[in-house]
Amino acid sequence: MKKIALFAIFSAFMHAAVAEPANKIVSLGGSVTEIVYDLGMGDKLIANDISSLYPEEATKLPRVGYYRAISVEGVASMKPDLILASENAGPKKALDNLEQLGIDITRVSDQPNIDSLYERVGQVAQALSVEEKGRELVEKIRQQVSQAQAIKGKNLKTVLVVNRTGNIQAAGRDTAASALIKLAGLNNILEESQKGYKPVSAEALLNLGPELIIVTEGSLQASGGMEKFISHPAIAATPAAMKNQIVVMDDLLALGLGPRIGQAIEQLKSASNAAH
Repeated sequence: MKKIALFAIFSAFMHAAVAEPANKIVSLGGSVTEIVYDLGMGDKLIANDISSLYPEEATKLPRVGYYRAISVEGVASMKPDLILASENAGPKKALDNLEQLGIDITRVSDQPNIDSLYERVGQVAQALSVEEKGRELVEKIRQQVSQAQAIKGKNLKTVLVVNRTGNIQAAGRDTAASALIKLAGLNNILEESQKGYKPVSAEALLNLGPELIIVTEGSLQASGGMEKFISHPAIAATPAAMKNQIVVMDDLLALGLGPRIGQAIEQLKSASNAAH
């Protein structure tokens, strides 16, 4: 009887130790969502946040708000068994409350550098018990980045701008956008003078003289299209605008530092080579 009892306890312990794979996942952060799909686990997602713009399937899932400003009720109502969250997701109190409800949360690296991307892929893969696929994806991204960086390009003075509210903001250092610009061999004109995203004046941009301007698709749409964007007082007199050297990029591709980083570098290399 003792042996049977011990076996039962051992079996119960082993069952508890080997956690069941998550089947109802909420992802918080566009890059996190994209990685889940790239690992072949998109069918496990039941919801995501509004920064999850790629792939297209992700945009068809229920949304739980913006990953930096989630609500406990919105996420909890989806009844997930796992939340995959960017380390920048929050507010912290909301995530703490979700954990107190018994929901597992895996927070993943989300710093504005490429090493953080590789770490993020590994962390998501581990949380989904597909570590080998994670290693394969990291190697694939590394190869794509290497191939893209091998393309010759021009070291142009560059700035990435966003325009959601009518006020042009530009990316300084410690942003994913600045990391992308540097990976593409370009010179972010705000790298030294500014940290993060801040409004930029027409005078400042004119003095800095960007030869290449990157704008996201969402920002271009909010501006009313290319014609209105180029005529914006902060843009119109720049060398980039006068030479029509404007690069329009997928929002997540430009701002997410995600698994398509090789594609983003290649697009910027191509744009720099076309500049005159």
